[in-house]
Amino acid sequence: MRTCWIIYNGSLQSEKFIDQAHLVGEAATKVGIQPIFLRNYEVQMDLQGTISSPPDFVIMLDKDILLANYLKLAGIPVFNDPDVIERCDNKAKQYLTLAAHHIPMPKTILAPKVYPDFTIEESGYYDTILHDLGLPMIIKEGKGSFGMKVYLIETKEQFMEKVRALRGIDYVFQEFIASSRGRDIRVNVVGNEVVAAMYRYSETDFRANITNGGKALRIELTENQQETAIAAAKAVEAEFAGVDLLFGENEEPIVCEVNAAAHIRNIYTVTGINVADSMIAYIQRKLAAVQS
Repeated sequence: MRTCWIIYNGSLQSEKFIDQAHLVGEAATKVGIQPIFLRNYEVQMDLQGTISSPPDFVIMLDKDILLANYLKLAGIPVFNDPDVIERCDNKAKQYLTLAAHHIPMPKTILAPKVYPDFTIEESGYYDTILHDLGLPMIIKEGKGSFGMKVYLIETKEQFMEKVRALRGIDYVFQEFIASSRGRDIRVNVVGNEVVAAMYRYSETDFRANITNGGKALRIELTENQQETAIAAAKAVEAEFAGVDLLFGENEEPIVCEVNAAAHIRNIYTVTGINVADSMIAYIQRKLAAVQS
């Protein structure tokens, strides 16, 4: 019997991370693959040792990029590839990649590196950013999940307070898409195919994330929305992706971001589709092609 390791972060106490692992495990079990659930710290990264009883493949539900690389270098297929996880985990790097592939996204400016005990406030740089993007704007930290570490900046005072707080941290300045305030679409893409999608909306927050109090409905995507989501996933080379789409002024799709370890419980609840079924089927096809 084939085995797979399903790895999640052991330091995060929320039940949703275990639940995510079990959804994937159920999909594996249905097709005769034995899932083995592991917290990331339960795999010792002994660089002089070997992995006893390695699995046929690993599904990384965590952003422990060192562990993902350790397993990949041991010759174990890892999904998503650690390079993809790292590319998506740092949104600044992700936007570099999306822009290089001409993916439609909000106007984005990468913040320069400023060391914690220093400043560039007198250089005029921040005045240029305020002029080029205007207010309101979004400031988004490189690393953050569930809509966290994303800030709606509405005044110059808020802007200066935030850039001072973020010295030493990767972040981006981004155009605020007013036509998409409090609403977006989550699209789950597996192997360059759209598997499920939901419309998310919030009446109380500029973000539509369900974690922040948003609600969700099933949605039928337009051809343009499907093509944009697939193109974004391909650009970052994600085999599994949760692509978040914003609504432009004429409702055209604009990529907000691509998640390489997207949670799938909410979209399962809304659509009745367990995205993990498609994930496991894709992995089986890929491994069979490699072995043939």
